[in-house]
Amino acid sequence: MPVEPASLPRSASNGSLPQPGSQSALRQQNQQRIIQALMTGGPQTQAELARQTGLSTATVSNIVKVMSDAGQVATEPTTSSGRRALLVMLNDNGSVAAGIDIGRRHVRVVLAGLDYRVLLEEAVSLPLGHSAEEGLNAASDLMDSLLEQGGIPRGSVLGAGVGIPGPIDRRTGTVVQGAILPEWVGINMLRTFGERLGIPVFIDNDANLGALAQVTWGPHSSVENLVFLKIGSGIGAGLILNGSLYYGNVGITGEIGHTTINEHGLVCRCGNRGCLETVASTSTMIALLSRGGTGQLDAHDIVSLARRGDTATLRVIDDAGLAVGRAVAHVANLINPELIVMGGSLTGLGDILLEPIRRGLLRHAVPMVGDSTTVLMSSLGDRAEALGGAAVVLSQPSLQLTP
Repeated sequence: MPVEPASLPRSASNGSLPQPGSQSALRQQNQQRIIQALMTGGPQTQAELARQTGLSTATVSNIVKVMSDAGQVATEPTTSSGRRALLVMLNDNGSVAAGIDIGRRHVRVVLAGLDYRVLLEEAVSLPLGHSAEEGLNAASDLMDSLLEQGGIPRGSVLGAGVGIPGPIDRRTGTVVQGAILPEWVGINMLRTFGERLGIPVFIDNDANLGALAQVTWGPHSSVENLVFLKIGSGIGAGLILNGSLYYGNVGITGEIGHTTINEHGLVCRCGNRGCLETVASTSTMIALLSRGGTGQLDAHDIVSLARRGDTATLRVIDDAGLAVGRAVAHVANLINPELIVMGGSLTGLGDILLEPIRRGLLRHAVPMVGDSTTVLMSSLGDRAEALGGAAVVLSQPSLQLTP
């Protein structure tokens, strides 16, 4: 069943609520802080919980023991900073969160439990230039199919986090000009998806969700300042600043694909000339490599050709990587991130793409910034955006367990 908003338990002696300031009320409050920390950040060690909640390690240890005895959390041995530790995670109560990633040619859905364990996931292809209705129908049908496969009642779905490759006006939940899916511009995603799915819906740009996934599902949970850069048909960035997603004024941030790289370059779909997308997007790479060929390539072909050492492909990737490095250097100079994580359909290239990006970063960033910024590939591959959608649902303050 869906998780209900938390309420303080009644005393067994007189059926009344614990008095404010009493030991019982304080204990329940501290338990709720730990529950919310686990729902927001996923499984964590007791030391990490202490840092996040502000509670002492002894208090956390005592509360975790009580919650473990009550079956609310599970624990397992782990290592943290080379030391033995105890990993704490919420026990699954049957509720699930859905993450939906809608791209230019695909839709992916993941279902995850309260313990941040992925239960089911699947992706299907979509036609190029698909309408909002087609994408919505595909997402809804795929989610229903996964629920049926897992024997999960629809009432157990807490909500769905939905990402698309384009800017979202967070004031209204509407897709605005500049989306890779121009057919979706003007669509109120919150209302359209909410009405169709019949569950709470949270809408965001796919790069933002990819960034959230890195600090929730990936190995970077302790990173406070991170840039997630997704390279696909478009190029977008999600920014984690001081531990939180950064949305700016109206929610339109990370549009790094429209950074001018060559002011006399090709006209971009945004109307400007020489944007990063005109140089380094997968669409541009495919167009360059398909010249004189007999068939249309895709991103998987680029990865395959590069790994086989195809000279033309390696040159195109090197040029694109240098341009990306130059663009992220400007971002790094502004916010000084610890990590820049690359995502999208080219993650299989590994150092073939990372090496020119690093060269571009070092060439154009302030030396200290360039030297102290790590650039690496996402370990989540093309699942990141859908996983980020599920993380949005699980992080909602209203989704709390009764201690």
